[in-house]
Amino acid sequence: MHMSPHGRKLLEEWEGVRLKAYKDSAGLLTIGVGHLLTKSELSSGKIDINDESVKYVNALTLEQADALLEQDLKPAETTVNNHVKVELNQNQFDALVSFTFNVGGGAFKGSTLLKKLNNGQYDQVPGQLMRWNKAGGKVVPGLNKRRESEVKLWNS
Repeated sequence: MHMSPHGRKLLEEWEGVRLKAYKDSAGLLTIGVGHLLTKSELSSGKIDINDESVKYVNALTLEQADALLEQDLKPAETTVNNHVKVELNQNQFDALVSFTFNVGGGAFKGSTLLKKLNNGQYDQVPGQLMRWNKAGGKVVPGLNKRRESEVKLWNS
């Protein structure tokens, strides 16, 4: 499966689209739609987008941010596709891809959420999603809102 256009639009709303680098709620440099800048990107001032090295120091274009999001979504989609062993509808898939995009594939793969879901406990997913509302050890109101939105998407 792949994230739907509706799921992608929601993800862009939750993450925001920023063409200049900024610090996220955990204080990490980020650009585009939630793209955490890597050490090599920070030191070089460039991001590889579709096999093209793009300088981001002044700003990305909207088209570059869109292409970067497309590139960044693939690992989250692959993680959900490879590790969820039960049937999902499109909205459930989109909610899990958004969640995985936000917390990372390793966190998703080791989560109680995934264990419960793979045991067929679909009803446990909303509560498990809501547990992931912290950055830097502190509750972040924006993450609460995002998780609530992911739960709403999951339930629809």
